[in-house]
Amino acid sequence: MKQHPLPRWTDWARELQALAQAGLEYSRDPFDRERFQRIREISAEMVSEGTGLPLERVKDLFCGGSGYQTPKLVVRAAVIRADQILLVQERSGLWALPGGWVDEDQSIASNTVKEVQEEAGLQVRPLRLIAVQDRDHHHPAPYIYGVCQFFVLCEVLGGTFIPNIETLGSGWFPLDRLPPLDLDKTTPEQVALCFTAQADPNWTVPFD
Repeated sequence: MKQHPLPRWTDWARELQALAQAGLEYSRDPFDRERFQRIREISAEMVSEGTGLPLERVKDLFCGGSGYQTPKLVVRAAVIRADQILLVQERSGLWALPGGWVDEDQSIASNTVKEVQEEAGLQVRPLRLIAVQDRDHHHPAPYIYGVCQFFVLCEVLGGTFIPNIETLGSGWFPLDRLPPLDLDKTTPEQVALCFTAQADPNWTVPFD
């Protein structure tokens, strides 16, 4: 997939943020901590200036972590039956595989179950891992921070769609008749990968 790389200053801002976050975690000297906090603020100011986002919004998105800086985790559920895959309609009107950020108190499997229940109203059982992807290698617009995506094959146990604050609806689609996708969350290539994995009992999990 063709990517639109972020400008070089975003790499510098990410590195400054990661260094500052690690310094705040491990440094005990109050003067060093003050310096690391200022470095973190500078990284946020760079992102705010470069993107036009309000500084406080950038701090919430970009500088809210603690401990050593690591990528964020996302799960996407592949629920396939009768050669059709489950997709949910986002508030934007576009469609995606059910999924989202992994909560701190959840595992990959349990978070996948939770996301399908919340977004599609279905109870599912995770069967096996399909792929682990570096998000920026597979989507047209990269993020300012690192994201690892886990695609999980699931089977339906029951349930039905329930109106909720995240999605407008859900549906089942064959690979050759997919609705307009939210390419920030799901690409046609990823949906095709899910069908391929589901059909292969000896699937070897690709990872970036």
